[in-house]
Amino acid sequence: MALAIFDLDNTLLNGDSDHAWGEFLCEKGIVDTEAYRQANDYFYEQYVAGTLDIHEFLTFALKPLAELETEQLQNLHQQFMEEKVTAMMLPKAAELLQTHKNNGDYTLIITATNRFVTGPIAAKLGVNEIIATDPEMIDGRYTGKIAGTPCFQDGKVTRLNTWLENNPYSLEGSYFYSDSNNDLPLLKLVDHPVAVDADETLTATAEQNNWKIISLR
Repeated sequence: MALAIFDLDNTLLNGDSDHAWGEFLCEKGIVDTEAYRQANDYFYEQYVAGTLDIHEFLTFALKPLAELETEQLQNLHQQFMEEKVTAMMLPKAAELLQTHKNNGDYTLIITATNRFVTGPIAAKLGVNEIIATDPEMIDGRYTGKIAGTPCFQDGKVTRLNTWLENNPYSLEGSYFYSDSNNDLPLLKLVDHPVAVDADETLTATAEQNNWKIISLR
């Protein structure tokens, strides 16, 4: 049994769930639409460029979670799944996941996007487990802060190593599928790195290192 690890946004999904959640909040009038949309786009551009300050972004992204009641958040997320996420689902991604399951592999999503947004998506995709950036919750409410290490760039390696210490798996024979140059630290660790509909930087690195390059679109 090997670990089959997957990035989520723009890898298993045809789109970015983090950015889409921000856009969804704007459409629903939950946030100051003009200012929030401008910031949401700005941070996404930084992410694509590989220059994102993850702590600055999370201060922005987790703030609405702290301002809304848990029940309201759950209702909004259900709408978000129906209106945004379903359209991002990729048949070829489902086939790839199923292939690994048929091989007896353990499927694991590892994503920088916070667990509130991504947990239900991982469940819908049917993976065994998800490692995500964890928003802090106290007494049943989100605080707007992060709990632990953000699951981003080198943080993905840190979080995965912690997970490996507590689970009966190793990186022997492991796969990691990603679209993003932000995931190069983890791609360099696994036995089978795979570039999926990748950005220019990752595509160039994959070509230089003879990594597999695929499309799920």
